[in-house]
Order: sequence, then C-alpha cells, then structure tokens
Amino acid sequence: MANHKSALKRARQSEVRRMRNRARKSRMKTAIRKLEEAIRTNAVDEAVVRLREATSIIAKTAAKGTIHRNTAARKISRLTKKVNMLKVAQSA
Repeated sequence: MANHKSALKRARQSEVRRMRNRARKSRMKTAIRKLEEAIRTNAVDEAVVRLREATSIIAKTAAKGTIHRNTAARKISRLTKKVNMLKVAQSA
C-alpha cells in the first residue's frame, strides 16, 4: 500500500479510473450482447438499430481511451459484417 501523500493520491486516482473504465467496458459489452441476441433471433430491423447503438458506444469507449482504437474498429467491423450477412440471408 502507498505511504507517501502523492502515492496515496495516485492510488485514489487509479481506483476512480479503474471503476470508470470498468463501467464503460460493461456498457459496451452489454450493447454487443443485445446486438448478438437480435442477430440470433433473426430480427433484422432490431439488429440494424442495435448495431447503430453498439457502434456509437464502442467508438465512444475507444475515444475515451478505455480500449484501443484498432480494437474498436475490429469489433465494429465484425458486428457490421454479421448484420450484413443477416440482411443477405433474409432477402434471399
């Protein structure tokens, strides 16, 4: 445990950041889970709406520095690909 005044402050700041990052990641994962559930149930309209929400949340999470921007881009790309495949399957 930290003993110096500056180290104690640093520990407090780290804890606040950890909790903030944890909340952001949790929000992102929930949005992804909801989207994947819509894809599983073959609900195209709902999946498109959920994709827009998930994309926004993932991008915000990356913008805040919680996840790397390339990780965000990869997640968005893969989710978009899944929704597009669902659209193609429904139209065929």
